[in-house]
Amino acid sequence: MTQVDVGGVVTVPRRRWRVPGPLAWIAVAPCAVWALVRLTGVEGPVITELITGTPYVALFSLVALLLALGTRRRPVIAVGAATCVLMAFMVLPRAFGDTPTATGPSLRILTVNLFFGRGDAHTVVELVRRLRPDILNTQELDPRAVEALDAAGLGRLMPYGHLEPEYSASGSGVYSRFPLTKLPDLGPSDGHHMPHVRFSLPSGQTVELVDVHTMAPLGADVVTWREALRSLPPTVPGTIRVLAGDFNASLDHASLRDILDRGYLDAADATGAGLRTTWPANRRLPPLITIDHVLVDRRASAVDVSVHDVPDTDHRALFAELRLPAR
Repeated sequence: MTQVDVGGVVTVPRRRWRVPGPLAWIAVAPCAVWALVRLTGVEGPVITELITGTPYVALFSLVALLLALGTRRRPVIAVGAATCVLMAFMVLPRAFGDTPTATGPSLRILTVNLFFGRGDAHTVVELVRRLRPDILNTQELDPRAVEALDAAGLGRLMPYGHLEPEYSASGSGVYSRFPLTKLPDLGPSDGHHMPHVRFSLPSGQTVELVDVHTMAPLGADVVTWREALRSLPPTVPGTIRVLAGDFNASLDHASLRDILDRGYLDAADATGAGLRTTWPANRRLPPLITIDHVLVDRRASAVDVSVHDVPDTDHRALFAELRLPAR
């Protein structure tokens, strides 16, 4: 190290520590590839499972950028900065809500996956009493869960229903404060039940609702999962449509974004709650990803969204208060 004599005082220049370039590239490159995969909407058996982790990769991309800045090398800094900006555009809007514009009647939706019917029925009914939803969508509803919910008093709160229980993950059911008209079920024949109903609000407005439950996109079931999402109907003039349930998909899946492009908004995303996680619940760690959603016609507005713990199931319950357009 060179010593410098300044005015008779010997000083030793400080050596500025730099991050090794290869280390920065090891951090930056995977984030950049991830952002490109998310941007292009590539989906496959492995990618589809991993892409739900995009919010965490977005957070890590900040760390990668700091490492890149520590190298003082323009190429890695440029890639790191571009990746951070791209990730921010993908993820941050979920944390900022839109101002509701619809002025029609309120519609309150509660949806919960009961994990093979094991979800605590008393907790679900207490949520119904407290939140006062007009519709309760259930997934993985089996006959034992139907009996338990009835014994807990759900029938007195929601006297109408269209139930398709099964002793498996395929059962589903819609409970309602209003009379329901059954419509043809949606989804592939080898997938889960997805009850499809129509009802009228006291205001006279008609609403169509789908109790969504797709197969988990694991291995060969990715095809069935994609078919189920494609089967969901687009919005149409004259009728408000709501899709609510366990999509087994996050906003980072191209297949779910395709549904939004058919005229829907995600209630959690629209209220700034899009990063609230719903699965897996009741584990040692908090839920990690968001795969339960309430989607509604873009002519409507989302007013409030909240998540609620239900013992003995691996999903949080999701509640959304919607405001429909005026007639």
